[in-house]
Amino acid sequence: MEDQTLLEVKNLKKHFSLGKGETLKAVDGISFKVLKGETFGVVGESGCGKSTAGRTIIGLYDQTDGEVIFKGKNIHNMNEKERFSFYRNMQMIFQDPYASLNPRSTVREIISEPMEVHGLYPDKKERLERVQELLEDVGLNRDHADRYPHEFSGGQRQRIGIARALALNPEFIIADEPISALDVSVQAQVVNLLKRLQKEKGLTYLFIAHDLSMVKQISSRIAVMYLGHIVELTDSRQLYKEPLHPYTKALLSAIPIPDPDIEDQRERIILEGELPSPVDPPSGCVFRTRCPYAMDTCAAHKPEWQEIETGHYVACHLYNKKYSQGDFSTVAVSK
Repeated sequence: MEDQTLLEVKNLKKHFSLGKGETLKAVDGISFKVLKGETFGVVGESGCGKSTAGRTIIGLYDQTDGEVIFKGKNIHNMNEKERFSFYRNMQMIFQDPYASLNPRSTVREIISEPMEVHGLYPDKKERLERVQELLEDVGLNRDHADRYPHEFSGGQRQRIGIARALALNPEFIIADEPISALDVSVQAQVVNLLKRLQKEKGLTYLFIAHDLSMVKQISSRIAVMYLGHIVELTDSRQLYKEPLHPYTKALLSAIPIPDPDIEDQRERIILEGELPSPVDPPSGCVFRTRCPYAMDTCAAHKPEWQEIETGHYVACHLYNKKYSQGDFSTVAVSK
């Protein structure tokens, strides 16, 4: 069977030196594969390192260690010519549609700039036609090409950002929290737009977000990040049906259910304590300082990455027979 892996991340690390011997470990050894045509979701609290991971994968940050393999080639070992070609195949949608668009440029200039840099559509008339086609693809009008970003709403600006990401006909798009700065009423529209574009253009997404309920709507598989580490990875339906890691369970319990009877009866998992600093992360399991099931071994040993069932991975001592005293599903969740 043909390998459908488009992107493979191997033990990726991104550390920032703060001086005086201090190092901020934003991403501290994550590994996963993204298959061609899928949407791979990455979720976690603010500060968990998910956006830094996306920026390191695309090369906006140099990695501290590890590999990023795109279509069989290590991105960070590419020469200048190979990297220039690579950027045609991988693009990024940024989180803030207000900060990511040049306020002094028209929409036409914003979307056509990547084409000019890469020598596409050298004829100005042909380039304008392509810009107008992209605007229509993202649900805007052709005459919007000569307007400026301040003339648009947040949702419309993000559509312009999506059009810019599509300008070079990429195969892979990293969407870095593309809906978090938008009104709730607009978020679903943008997610539906991304799903339609994926189907029409055969795109592959790395979708970064902190809202698990929205990630479920678009992702085929989901990785849960905590303090620079991936703690659980599985199919999106399986993650919602049977989460394994205590952190994943806590995140899911925070999602409101639109049925007042069910919402009143269900138990909410409240994590105590603050998110530890990535400058001085806990020893062993990084989640142990907030975990209601922490054992002595959690401080002494880093949990192994295990496949509990086909395609469902977790890093937690509760599933390691060497350390755990029983099945996690039998442990009552504390309020």
